Amino acid sequence: MKPIVPAVLVVLFLSSLPVPAQTQPAPKKDEGYFEAVNVTVVNVDVYVTDKSGNRVPGLGPADFELFEDGRPVQISNFYVVENGKPVAEPAESPAPQATPSPVAAAAAPLARPEEQQLSLVIYIDNFNLKPFDRNRVFRELRQFLTQNVKQGDRVMLVTYDRERHVRVPFTTDLSAVAAATFDLEKISAQGVHQESDRRELLDDIDRANNVNDVYSQVRTYAESQYNDLSFTTSALRDFVTSLAGLPGRKALLYVSDGLQIRAGEDLYYALQEKFKEQVSLLEAQTYDLSRTFQELAAEANANRVTFYTIDAAGLRVSSAASAETNSPRSPQVDQVYVSNLQSPLQMMAEQTGGLAVLNANNVLPALQKIAVDFDTYYSLGYTPSHAGDGRYHKIEVKLKRKGLHARYRDGYRDKTAQSRTADLTMSSLTFGFEQNPLDVALEFGRPERRDDGNYLVPLVVKIPLGKVSLLPKEGGERAQLHVYVAVMDDKGATTPVQDNPVGVDIPTAKVQQAQQQYYSYEMKLLMAPGNQTVAVAVRDDVGAAVSIVRRAVAVGG
Repeated sequence: MKPIVPAVLVVLFLSSLPVPAQTQPAPKKDEGYFEAVNVTVVNVDVYVTDKSGNRVPGLGPADFELFEDGRPVQISNFYVVENGKPVAEPAESPAPQATPSPVAAAAAPLARPEEQQLSLVIYIDNFNLKPFDRNRVFRELRQFLTQNVKQGDRVMLVTYDRERHVRVPFTTDLSAVAAATFDLEKISAQGVHQESDRRELLDDIDRANNVNDVYSQVRTYAESQYNDLSFTTSALRDFVTSLAGLPGRKALLYVSDGLQIRAGEDLYYALQEKFKEQVSLLEAQTYDLSRTFQELAAEANANRVTFYTIDAAGLRVSSAASAETNSPRSPQVDQVYVSNLQSPLQMMAEQTGGLAVLNANNVLPALQKIAVDFDTYYSLGYTPSHAGDGRYHKIEVKLKRKGLHARYRDGYRDKTAQSRTADLTMSSLTFGFEQNPLDVALEFGRPERRDDGNYLVPLVVKIPLGKVSLLPKEGGERAQLHVYVAVMDDKGATTPVQDNPVGVDIPTAKVQQAQQQYYSYEMKLLMAPGNQTVAVAVRDDVGAAVSIVRRAVAVGG
């Protein structure tokens, strides 16, 4: 096939190199460029249990009421999975407006659509975890992977050690993930140092005769913990954001010894307990991270990520009552400490529809309950009345049958089509995700070395016009496209996603011929020497189809 439209030169700049991008201007509506209305379906995964905590099967759309921002919305899509298998709807349920169809499913097993596929991330927070607690959880986690996670589900293993490390990329080889945990048992975990620092400071408070002897130490400790927690939550939120474009259901199994919602609050309690009115607990509010954790949960909901959190410390023993100490402290100090550590774990799980595993030395039974979430659930879909307003919208699910309980994410962010496609582009770079309904092809040219040592790398994006939707205009028809580009180097650093609007005009006499040809969109990417990965997304604005293609290229050398 030959290109039928002159190519457009685009320069994509990497890092902070000051090279301006040249893009084709977006056509105006009065030039025949029609605005397409993109229909977005919001999926709400719901886990229904009875008073005893048992799963409740056999429900239909008529058993649910769905609300957005307090207003009822119609359930247009209804999808059921029981024991890992998609099932037909109950016969008495009204027919849905979209797939799946129970009639078509009668003759053969239902296939799980892409938007219902599971991606599980096991996120080990080594910075806030003691080695003994981590390795005890690992023993049961390996059993969970081999016995409870279904073959075909994608699993990733990530650690946070002051910075994030992907130990095992997304894979369906569950044994490889389990094996990698043995290697992780050999690396350090920093939680033991945090626990030691806290105990030493509590001992200093016990021995102090004057509040001024230890007040500054407590403040310094709280400030340090607050700073560390800010880095921890920022890294976790960035990772959740990176999952945005990954299609399907996403579960994040977060393992730590807890995260303080108010850094150092228990030490202020210890001070007040000993020195009474000389200490105010109000200062502890300075180190409150409640809003940070709420924003983290909201970001997870926006990207259809469900938190399952594990407090790996299990059942704790009060430091005041331990055999090694003869402390005058009351148990309240440790109660505040444990509550502080567990509150964020509970919050993240509850607000995203997941489960928190707390006060359990044996976590396998809880992991098995989590596995049931993966395999037995209802998915309620609806089309919001707004389109890409960028706002966060609250979701509420009510059950008409009494005595039943529902877990679900409590909201979502209504992203624009452009934002969603940019998310897909970044997910392609980060996780290797690809989809190509438009049959887009990429071709790289010979890199051209510049005087500054960087290279201009020609790239041609080939788009078959027979795959895109055309709009009528005076004298012919028009394809309305957007081409998104981002690049990642071999160290994981990425460029921002660049969005290039493209209008392709085809004269009436050549429309039939054009549908057998492709449109070539040419770029020159400014890259540093080394191995690079390029992700290109092409969005057909009229047909709402999106292709994402990812290719590696070696530059220079």
